[in-house]
Amino acid sequence: MPTFLRSLGWPIAIMLLGAAFYAVLARDAMPDFEVYHTAASRLLAGEPLYQPADAAPFTFMPIVALALAPLGIVDHDVAKFFWFTISAGLLTAFVRWAVRSLPERRRPESTLQWLTVAVLLPFYLRELTMGQTDVLLGVLLMGTLLAVQIELPRVAGVMLGIAIFIKPYALLLLPWLAFAHGARAAIAAGMVLGVGLVLPAAVFGWTGNVETLVAWFRLVIESESPVTAAAFAGNVSMGSLWIGLLGLNRAAVFLTVLSTTIVLGLVATVWVHRRTVLEPDYLECALVMLLVPLLSARAGDYTLLLATPAVVCLVDRWREISPRWRAVAGAGFVTMPVAVVLTAAGLAALSPVVTLAALLLAGSTANLRWQGLA
Repeated sequence: MPTFLRSLGWPIAIMLLGAAFYAVLARDAMPDFEVYHTAASRLLAGEPLYQPADAAPFTFMPIVALALAPLGIVDHDVAKFFWFTISAGLLTAFVRWAVRSLPERRRPESTLQWLTVAVLLPFYLRELTMGQTDVLLGVLLMGTLLAVQIELPRVAGVMLGIAIFIKPYALLLLPWLAFAHGARAAIAAGMVLGVGLVLPAAVFGWTGNVETLVAWFRLVIESESPVTAAAFAGNVSMGSLWIGLLGLNRAAVFLTVLSTTIVLGLVATVWVHRRTVLEPDYLECALVMLLVPLLSARAGDYTLLLATPAVVCLVDRWREISPRWRAVAGAGFVTMPVAVVLTAAGLAALSPVVTLAALLLAGSTANLRWQGLA
């Protein structure tokens, strides 16, 4: 059997398993899918995409609604079932790509895959039962990494440009792409963004497209405000952490700015020291992916499935990490999934604990660069 077909085996198997899981646990869940389905239906009916009265508003760019249009054509339950099973297949591909793209692996692929799933399983299940798009974002970002690893910077730029439409905070990877792989990659991403902004004019017309983009921007500004973000259940951003602990005051704003500056400084320092290792791209991409949910104003705990490459790297280098940092990473490995399970079950409001555990993993991931391990 060709290698390409063999590589599809696991995603197909997981999609079938996902179908069974859907029937048992997800049929009456997936609230975010309803938002996407409503947007697709409105697009096909010529109705405004962004309506202030929506309890759960559609906050994606108009091009995403255009891509989701097929959801509005098929039966609702059929569309929901296929969304779930495709997401399950993408999740499998995401984990496998995260393992296979890791340079200089110390452990077998299967071991890394199972250990990573063991750490992040609550986040994977949350993603599937919410019906979210973060797994698609993860696949696109891994595609960006794989493209730069085989020296195709323009392809990487295209992949990142598409990822930014899925979740705009993927923009955090654009400076890395430009810094590490030059202007060609960044220009390719910019061209994709330009096309994506203009293309919905084929449906809305030029004036209608501008009006729709303005409506989207206003909605995003409102939904991403500090008060709205802090009230969002399961928010793991650093802004939500400090506002939740201290309330919306100057101290919370100051600590949010300070912690964000420190984290960005950590990322920049890791980038600057990329010449100390032979293949620096994986760690740098993994670190930014892990920090994306913490740096965005409004990111649910399920978004931390983007920590997959960082977890893969830490697990693979575990024996070589210093004992002190092993303790730090171990605390993150244990605390982060337990806290999100308790939060999702309504037993405790532990989103700040999830955020702090993710910061422990971010520090541990950056430490791999200081030790020359990745």
